[in-house]
Amino acid sequence: MKNKDTFTDRLEAQAKARQALLDKAKQNDPTNDPEFAARQQARLEAARQREEREAERRRAREQERERQRAERAAAAERRAEEAARKAEEARLAAEAAAKEAKRVQRVVQAQARPAALGLKDLKAALEGRVGGK
Repeated sequence: MKNKDTFTDRLEAQAKARQALLDKAKQNDPTNDPEFAARQQARLEAARQREEREAERRRAREQERERQRAERAAAAERRAEEAARKAEEARLAAEAAAKEAKRVQRVVQAQARPAALGLKDLKAALEGRVGGK
């Protein structure tokens, strides 16, 4: 029986245990495994391919967004052109209506003057008839 465990004995036992764990970890180190490099290379290749697929999906999404932006811009431009065309048509219609109103007013004024003169003449002619009978 060993009852004389001293502090140094315990430190030595701890150092031996630590060394044994270190040796075991070195034996299990994947860099010592000949297939490790091949597995690591396969992982790296899979990661690279995954990244390429993801980048392609990002590019496709960005192209789709850009296409949608262009469609929205074209639609907005078409709406603006249509609004401008309608505004121009309304302006031309208003100008035509104003010209027509002026023309009608001139015609009415022109018709009113001769009618007034005609009434005087008619009145004189009637008076002449009445007086001439």
